[in-house]
Amino acid sequence: MTESRYFMPPEWAFHKATWLSWPHRLETWPGKFEPVPAVFVEIASWLSSSEEVHINVLDEAMEHQVRALFLNEHHPQLQLDRLFFHRIPTNDAWCRDHGPNYVFRQNEGTREKIILNWEFNAWGGKYANYHEDNAVPVHIAALQQLPLVSPEMILEGGSIDVNGKGLLLTSEACLLNPNRNPALSREQIELNLSRYLGIEKVLWLADGIEGDDTDGHVDDMARFVNETTIVIAVEDDPTDVNYEALQENYRRIKSYTDLNGNPLNVVKLPMPSPLSFEGFRLPASYANFYIANTIVLVPTYNCLQDQTAIATLQEFFPGRKVVGIDCTDLVWGLGSIHCITHEEPALLE
Repeated sequence: MTESRYFMPPEWAFHKATWLSWPHRLETWPGKFEPVPAVFVEIASWLSSSEEVHINVLDEAMEHQVRALFLNEHHPQLQLDRLFFHRIPTNDAWCRDHGPNYVFRQNEGTREKIILNWEFNAWGGKYANYHEDNAVPVHIAALQQLPLVSPEMILEGGSIDVNGKGLLLTSEACLLNPNRNPALSREQIELNLSRYLGIEKVLWLADGIEGDDTDGHVDDMARFVNETTIVIAVEDDPTDVNYEALQENYRRIKSYTDLNGNPLNVVKLPMPSPLSFEGFRLPASYANFYIANTIVLVPTYNCLQDQTAIATLQEFFPGRKVVGIDCTDLVWGLGSIHCITHEEPALLE
């Protein structure tokens, strides 16, 4: 019997939809939850100009409440007919990490879209309530009548990024952390990534940025923008707490090659000015952008570096409009645009 082969498309591959989980946990944004739904509305409205937007809500009451928000916010780019609501319970709003990881499975000439049911344990058990989040892929697979494959490994979507040509970006701080998969070695983790995502080489970064409670998700540090180019957040101020870690990651990326031994094109993204709330340094980063079919949404933080980041990314997406979204409120929850979104690729014949 021929073994199935899996392939995870890069984020810029054509999407059927983007998935979101609507925010409802007040403790995620302590003392600052009130402005957060409006940020979600703005993000979802822009996404609806590009593709379908599927939104997980707790129940009928929340669905009515959220629909009313969209009608009241008046975003001209909103396309209401592209919004779809699903009553799928969640513990929190970080759909990148608990949402469905869609991949394609090929077997004996057939190609189908499936959902990988990685295990989720709230970023190494940092929060007690995560079982509803962990069940989200199961609910969505049933809803869409898609096959569900369980690799029996803990993995969050924000901890990986792929280029669609055999390369995967991740960090040692996250994937090798004993609070995720203590029984698995680096080699075993690489084998699982290779088997289920169709990659051939892992590019390991080291530590994450300050304030990131995910133990170093790569989507706050470095991202592929095409098959051969990585943009990487670099802090140039030696007095900044992120300086050493990001400089080390930059050195590593510069030393890596593609599958043919060719050097990668490495482009620096600035870091925003330090952002804190109640004395806590927040994990603000421009690397937490999201690539949709016709737009790229970039978190901004009301500082001079915002326009530099937007312009840098626009160079690599000439067919898409790069849009800045003010995330100074959203990031108080310790995540930004990429953290709340999850792409569903289209299965093209």
